[in-house]
Amino acid sequence: MKTDDPRASAPVSMEVDLKDVLASWRERFELAKDEVYLDGNSLGPMPSCVPAALETTLRSHWQNHLIRSWNDYGWIDLPITIGEKIAPLLGAAPGQVICTDSTSINLFKALHVAMQIQGWKGSILSEADNFPTDLYMAENLRAAAPEGSVVFDVVAHDDLIDAIDETVAVLLLSHVNFRTGALHDLADLTARAHRMGALVIWDLSHSAGVMRLDLDANQVDFAVGCGYKFLNGGPGAPGYIYVAQRHQNRARQPLWGWMGHAEPFEFSGRYEPAPGIKRYLTGTPAILSMVALDAALAIFEDLDLSVVRQKSMDLGDYLKDLIAESGLPLELLSPEDAETRGSQVSFTHEQAYGVVQAMIELGVIGDFRAPNIVRFGLNPLINSFQDIERAVAFLAQVFERDLHLQARFDERKRVT
Repeated sequence: MKTDDPRASAPVSMEVDLKDVLASWRERFELAKDEVYLDGNSLGPMPSCVPAALETTLRSHWQNHLIRSWNDYGWIDLPITIGEKIAPLLGAAPGQVICTDSTSINLFKALHVAMQIQGWKGSILSEADNFPTDLYMAENLRAAAPEGSVVFDVVAHDDLIDAIDETVAVLLLSHVNFRTGALHDLADLTARAHRMGALVIWDLSHSAGVMRLDLDANQVDFAVGCGYKFLNGGPGAPGYIYVAQRHQNRARQPLWGWMGHAEPFEFSGRYEPAPGIKRYLTGTPAILSMVALDAALAIFEDLDLSVVRQKSMDLGDYLKDLIAESGLPLELLSPEDAETRGSQVSFTHEQAYGVVQAMIELGVIGDFRAPNIVRFGLNPLINSFQDIERAVAFLAQVFERDLHLQARFDERKRVT
């Protein structure tokens, strides 16, 4: 660990927390005082500035100004406004990111455009353990295209490098694996794909907001992500899409909608795409969700993401080491090396669901991923080293008292 190692004793961890330059950011969120929240990679906590922004939109703009708010309060510009706030977090110059739709829908757009640019020749390549919706979107494109015109291949993680050859048209990857937390080398894989003539699409849902990203510097072609994880935009927050400037006008994205029209309020019966990134809009933006995300992004003003990344790695190392030193019956699934791990640490256990539910009842919020994964998402803006110690202490109680074996945990809730 590059920070002072808090493992020697609780007072040392308190000292480390007192020196933490990110400690003040915790005060910018609404957090339950009696909980340790380790699920920021599923749903980020609510920034304190969000309720007031929503209240203003509801009680002033919508209630009193109604339809005029589209112009008077910039509702119509929110997709671009938010995109420009997200762009620096991705290492993207202005004019290349827009907030719209969901990660899944934006991924379909990117896949379709990438294959158009490639002349519908070559295959789409991804990992077998990629997030399911990413695979579904690629399968969707294959199914919708004329038979045989789109080939979709998936390979195991260890076979990925060798599979990137001249037959690949589009490489589709998640920067951080949602199960294991394994972090891909974005720069290296993008460069390799380009040498082979492929375009690259990155899903940044588990990395944006907790580490520096350099999409422009690494010549990334397309990227997508969500607003509700480490960007803290709230449940169901809209997604975003990055399209490198050089590709924006080379093809038409497949979901033509009036907001992506060059002149939407001319109401032409003939579609003419807007220039640049605006053509990636489809329908009417979800204003309330966008207002929440727009307000939440203020958290990142004057925030050094390299500092966030370092604390994330230190917290992850501390968590995995404490669990190992405590002799708890969890097997590490995430990479040992923090440099190759995102902002989460995952373990396996045969009663993983019961373990997570028992911990939640004790006030430590992690999550379960089928079939047997206990997953802890670390948000360096709210989590402390003392949080990690509390979490491991409660985890020890779960096993000492066999709380995870209670019969009521045999049936899973709809959302796990």
